[in-house]
Amino acid sequence: MAVDPTGQDLKEFLATDPEAPVVMLNLLRFADGGRESYERYAAELRETFLPRHSGEVLYAGDGGPALVAEEGQAWDAVLLVRYPSRTAFSRMVADPEYQQVTRWRTVALQQAVLQPTTPWGNS
Repeated sequence: MAVDPTGQDLKEFLATDPEAPVVMLNLLRFADGGRESYERYAAELRETFLPRHSGEVLYAGDGGPALVAEEGQAWDAVLLVRYPSRTAFSRMVADPEYQQVTRWRTVALQQAVLQPTTPWGNS
């Protein structure tokens, strides 16, 4: 199951309006015992990498039982993270120091959705 973006994913992501602001929807399903590892990653993200790349967490919370979804489509956690541009996000994930801490995210997750969004009226 998908957890991390590939190089091709990032290339396609940057092909769409690379300097426009973007809000990333993160849907997370933790592996057994993964929440602690993700919290370690999230602390580094908040304290170091989001400030460095001008991003900010808009919302972070636990998922509850889905009201409208197929069986198995509920998520353990949801995050919305704003970046000033797709380029800023790409620079963050290419940052060698960031790449050192992503291992905590990778081992923490069983499955993830990382979906870029743009505000209505900005397209």
